[in-house]
Amino acid sequence: MQMRKKFIIILGDGMSDHPIERLGRRTPLMVAETPYMDMICAQGRCGLFQTVPLDMPPGSEVANLAVLGYDVKKVYQGRGVLEGASMGVNIAPGDLAMRCNLLCIENSRIKNHSAGHISSTESHILINFLNSELADERLRFYPGVSFRHLLVLKGGSNDLIFTPPHDVPGTPYREVLIKPASNKGEESARILNDLILKSQELLADHPVNKSRIAAGKDPANSVWFWSAGFRPTMATLTERFGIKGAVISAVDIIKGLGIYAGMDVIEVPGVTGLTDTNYEGKAEATIRALQDHDLVYLHVEATDEAGHAGDVDLKIKALEYLDNRVVKYIWEKSASWGDDISIAILPDHATPCDVRTHTHDPVPFAIYNAACSPDLVKRYDEESVQKGSFGLIRNDDFIRKLLGID
Repeated sequence: MQMRKKFIIILGDGMSDHPIERLGRRTPLMVAETPYMDMICAQGRCGLFQTVPLDMPPGSEVANLAVLGYDVKKVYQGRGVLEGASMGVNIAPGDLAMRCNLLCIENSRIKNHSAGHISSTESHILINFLNSELADERLRFYPGVSFRHLLVLKGGSNDLIFTPPHDVPGTPYREVLIKPASNKGEESARILNDLILKSQELLADHPVNKSRIAAGKDPANSVWFWSAGFRPTMATLTERFGIKGAVISAVDIIKGLGIYAGMDVIEVPGVTGLTDTNYEGKAEATIRALQDHDLVYLHVEATDEAGHAGDVDLKIKALEYLDNRVVKYIWEKSASWGDDISIAILPDHATPCDVRTHTHDPVPFAIYNAACSPDLVKRYDEESVQKGSFGLIRNDDFIRKLLGID
């Protein structure tokens, strides 16, 4: 009996970048040793993918929806609701769900968006403390992973202007507090900004933060809200394409997106979203998942965090880890499957080290299938793929090309 066709998407979050002077005007992807990504490119076909429309925010929630072929302007509701799905939070109609970061403020400025990548154990203590002090019948905090948490405001308005904290390191926080976009948003903006200010008072002398300061770590001394939305309506991959999917990721937003897309979430021990993540475990879980799934969406976060940190050397290391510890294993284990396997490599968006945030740059992608004639591109990077046979694609072009239904 012929094997059912299988598809793997390897997504290196934010791994594309801008040319960097000290790298000789090359990007980290151009400098890193990535022979297996290059092999997918050389034996496959490639191009550029405009994952985020220019009139939408270049967030991971928008970009990953686009990679899976959703009409982002119809289904996008912010990352909060996606993360809530992963966390098992029941978001009812009329509930406004939003990302709640624990971050570090120093001298009234946002020092970083992650409170020094606070541990989940510490952050859960702080989130539970804030619930005991601030939650009521309308609002509640829900603990997530590391600095990433959720706030649900019942009956809230989304006529609000938010500033993602990773976009504004070094900015006085009062300049980027939540603003109402209309009169309808005034009450919600006031509630949320009051919570931010109250959290700073409550967290300043909390024992967790005293211990972190004593250890030379950044305190988690404020909450920050952004990317709010209501429960989305999305057709599943099975309904759209007749395939069964699985998602593997360390972060709630990707797992939540998978849940709304009807995919099974596969948990892998030791995943962190940083360069110390369990790369091998993710790669092995991908191959195992293909036994009873048609498509596996493997998401690796470390390159994005390096971009947010502006750490060029760390980004190069994260790219090489991804290639040697994930892509190599998947390539070698799937080599005997012939025409029945298709493998794609791409980022969701760029996170350039020079700006330390997401951008609208089209991202490089490559798709390998043994049945397809390769184009002439031999190396996977932002510049080389511009000569690829796919050219510049948008909307659901990528998923359709991967599944062979264009």
